Amino acid sequence: MSHSLHRRLAATATAVALGATALTACGSSGGDDQADSGPVSLTYWAWAPGMDKVADLWNKKNPDIKVTVKKQAAGDDLVAKIITASKAHQAPDLVQAEYQALPTLVSNDALADISKEVGDAEKEFAPGVWQQTTLGSDAVYAVPQDSGPMMFYYRADLFKQYGLSAPATWDDFAQTARALKKRAPDKALTTFSSNDSGLFAGLAQQAGAKWWTVEGDKWKVGIDDPATRKVADFWGGLVKEGAVDNQPMYTPAWNKALNTGKQIAWVSAVWAPGTLTTAAPETKGKWAMAPLPQWTKGDNATGSWGGSTTAVTTDSPHKAAAAKFATWLNTDPQALAALVKESGIYPAATAAQTSGALAKAPDFFANQPDFYTRAAGIAKTTAPASWGPNVNVAYTAFKDRFAQAAKTRSDFGTALTAMQDATVADLKKQGFEVAP
Repeated sequence: MSHSLHRRLAATATAVALGATALTACGSSGGDDQADSGPVSLTYWAWAPGMDKVADLWNKKNPDIKVTVKKQAAGDDLVAKIITASKAHQAPDLVQAEYQALPTLVSNDALADISKEVGDAEKEFAPGVWQQTTLGSDAVYAVPQDSGPMMFYYRADLFKQYGLSAPATWDDFAQTARALKKRAPDKALTTFSSNDSGLFAGLAQQAGAKWWTVEGDKWKVGIDDPATRKVADFWGGLVKEGAVDNQPMYTPAWNKALNTGKQIAWVSAVWAPGTLTTAAPETKGKWAMAPLPQWTKGDNATGSWGGSTTAVTTDSPHKAAAAKFATWLNTDPQALAALVKESGIYPAATAAQTSGALAKAPDFFANQPDFYTRAAGIAKTTAPASWGPNVNVAYTAFKDRFAQAAKTRSDFGTALTAMQDATVADLKKQGFEVAP
């Protein structure tokens, strides 16, 4: 997908319907980029905690390029705020943006192509992670910051008690769920949750789905493609037969199920130990992590659930300086160590995934000392993802349609088709051309 194509797509699109947001703060003032000719001040909108402390390390070493961090809300709120600011030509120089938000920001002409400024940074990241910042083109719209490679978590003690083993394939996973139900009818292997679209997107990504692609000057939506339908039918079948639970995650009931062993596994991402620490504190040291089950025995791929980037806005008058900071922030060993310590992220840069604060397993997984070594190996197998300019609409449709299907244990395929139709209709409403 070429950079000029993105420009054409942006020109035909109307404003993304993310809701009105109050405009606060502004980017830098000034004219030409002064990265090499004089002091500049950069503003960075970010939501990760402690980012100001990381920026302070930069400021001490780079007195001619001062970065000021302004804490923001995450998710759709920040995307809407950036778009609003960009249309008023008052966007900051830099923004922390989730991978799936990049096409929306690019189609609204809010992000700059920094391919000439980031040098050979690409080599620091897994191909499937870097690809998400290029949108399949020669242009580079951000530098990866953190990632969320997916994996399988299970209660090692209860798996042993019930004679189960970590599933290598999704067929194994289904058989494990059924075997547990026979041996302990009051328990479930896990739950299918409709309240976090990122989990379903990551599972589809692992299966090879490409939800948005470009054909000529048109977007093509492939949410209801064979790969995603395979995922939907698989989970829908398990829910319908009662082999897994059908309740959402992140509720008191879900926490209790994990804490008491009523649910004994969780398909999640590398950040799961932090969630388990608060959701299931009494199970510390009882869990183990393994690679995500594969669709075909012998395959080696995972999806991604979460993660963000550092992008430079088109409004910034100091793009070279901003890109220099973005590259340092996400590739420099000292910066990466600080991001882990201060912001609690899992860095996208592969070299940082087994060093410093990540050289030792999370306290919750002290029984698995090679936790981060295994996680780093899994992260390298992250499959490419394909995002479009209205991810928020697709995610909302998932939550609405799949919540109802899960609750009634009805056909997930119908919900998937509705998700596809809602996404296509919204693209057309925005003014994008859509391929059949």
